[in-house]
Amino acid sequence: MSSFLVFLTLATLQAQWLNYPSPSTPRTNDGKPNLKAKAPRVAGRPDLSGVWQVQPVPGEVERMLGKLDADVVLGCDPKTFSKYFFSILADFAPDQAPIRPEALAIMRNRPKDDVPPNERCLPEGVPRAELIAFPFKIVQTPQQLVLMYEVDNTRRQIYTDGRKLPADPNPAWLGYSVGRWEGDTLVVDTTGFNDQVRIDAASHPHSEQLRIQERFHRLDFGHMELQITIDDPKMYTKPVTFQVTQLLMPDSDILELFCNENEKDRGHMKK
Repeated sequence: MSSFLVFLTLATLQAQWLNYPSPSTPRTNDGKPNLKAKAPRVAGRPDLSGVWQVQPVPGEVERMLGKLDADVVLGCDPKTFSKYFFSILADFAPDQAPIRPEALAIMRNRPKDDVPPNERCLPEGVPRAELIAFPFKIVQTPQQLVLMYEVDNTRRQIYTDGRKLPADPNPAWLGYSVGRWEGDTLVVDTTGFNDQVRIDAASHPHSEQLRIQERFHRLDFGHMELQITIDDPKMYTKPVTFQVTQLLMPDSDILELFCNENEKDRGHMKK
């Protein structure tokens, strides 16, 4: 885990606008945000706008990775991540994982000193940035949604204006995303990832055929289901689907983070 996350948390303690009561936030009688209130709507659709963070499931990461107390540092507790951040195949026994021999060979042949992109101040990518214990902000308009990820200060556009995915996209860190509504669920398809993107911390590989689908369904004011499907027939024998819950962070906001100037972390990380 990168130590720049520690800096981010320390910066958060001093930041502005992290406890700014919004007049649009429904409240209980004691003035606290009512996270179980009805989900807001705009132009007849659910409004997904807000600051969201993945909800950890108690014990799931420890059951997967073992005792983690020795690895915990301020602001970077692996137990607060989704288990799918660590492995998209977390729900499969090793001998039942739908991974092709070609993908296993790529993983075995990675150099021992391989450095993940996020440790070089490059983006976490999709879906990792939605599974880590740092918030992201959705701004929704009739024509597109903009997702802003606090962890690496990247932004992503999801077009809902009817356009199709590009036929021959220039490879990109966050790919190219288009969305459509199926009832109250926003279905987002993303393709066009570059070959440096990591889809999980286990470095499960992907090919140019990678397609990621996200299904955003806001249950109420404070909770949103996010179902993610990884589809890459060149690397996996079938699509892999999992689901997490995103929690709204009311009366709050994301912070900016830049680690690409005067970066000091890499030299202190374990080899």
